[in-house]
Amino acid sequence: MSASAPAAPITQDVLTIPRKQDGDALPNLIGMTRDQLTEALTNVGIAEKQVKMRHGQIWQWLYVKGVKSFDHMTNLSKDIRNKLAENFVILRPEIVTKQVSTDGTRKYLLRIQGGHEVEAVYIPETDRGTLCISSQVGCTLTCSFCHTGTQKLVRNLTVAEIVGQILVARDDLEEWDIAPGEKRLVSNIVLMGMGEPLYNTDNVRDAMKIAMDDSGIALSRRRITLSTSGIVPEIYRVGEEIGCMLAISFHATTDDVRDTLVPINRKHKIAELLQACRDYPRLSNAERITFEYVMLKDVNDSDEDARRLVKLIEGIPAKINLIPFNPWPGAPYERSSNNRIHKFADIVNEAGYSSPIRRPRGEDIMAACGQLKSATERARKSRAQMERGIEGL
Repeated sequence: MSASAPAAPITQDVLTIPRKQDGDALPNLIGMTRDQLTEALTNVGIAEKQVKMRHGQIWQWLYVKGVKSFDHMTNLSKDIRNKLAENFVILRPEIVTKQVSTDGTRKYLLRIQGGHEVEAVYIPETDRGTLCISSQVGCTLTCSFCHTGTQKLVRNLTVAEIVGQILVARDDLEEWDIAPGEKRLVSNIVLMGMGEPLYNTDNVRDAMKIAMDDSGIALSRRRITLSTSGIVPEIYRVGEEIGCMLAISFHATTDDVRDTLVPINRKHKIAELLQACRDYPRLSNAERITFEYVMLKDVNDSDEDARRLVKLIEGIPAKINLIPFNPWPGAPYERSSNNRIHKFADIVNEAGYSSPIRRPRGEDIMAACGQLKSATERARKSRAQMERGIEGL
């Protein structure tokens, strides 16, 4: 699909949830932890001596084979498959639209329970394929440079909805049942989509444990990066309970500027945030913290800012990702010039820190960093405003 073409609707199973006779929704096997799956199988009458084996078989069908129907679980007896179908569902988010950028980036608009919508983005590169996933519907942080942050928080995503984004991307890329050692299209996960992951830590943790499980999706913890604006107490939990790579949405070198750009800084100041970074487990040159720094013209891009940045992070194994600001309609900032960005990078590099300049991806489909926001939500608001205007005539 060309970048100028409208987003194409995708045919997929409608997000309708089968229900029990009492009206309660059937539980979704996607997103259950291993302990929850064991308990669920026991509760529906799977013989105790079979639970461990059936558990392993079902896990493989869900996360290695990627099946969507119990009928496809062919190494289970028909009686067990019927029992599963009567008591559970296998439910993914529904793809509403898929857009493909001229650079190959794919943006998915996904509908989840309640009719809410979130976005996920797949970014192909020569040596890896990165899937950027969301953790909340909307966002509560209101970072002033971020388009996603202009959408109010609706709710946290469930474990199933977080894991489901990975499954949907693998469905679309036809990447199931790959041989060990075979190159993977979805090789990396970044929690950099809609929402602040550390306002949904429990569900993010359980979803990433499913993603890292060696008998399923089997992503290394070093292939998963969680980006946070700086919820300091939860950073300690991530280090202990997930152990993935950490990225800090930093963006300023003084508390005054960061208070405006990243309002959570009013609660957790730069010094407190950097101490949590210094305490993060397993820090080394092989496992560095990434500091994300969006380049805003005449706001945070001076030589003085660059020198202050390297002084602040002194002693932390780190790299600094310099992100050219991705504009959106009505944005209050401008992108720093290429010359200014390169001068900033030179100062950081000379101090001994890697400072790659991130090449914006998917800008033509509003899929670049900070641009994620449901197009359907914008259209819905526009229609509502038009209707109010007509009523007022």
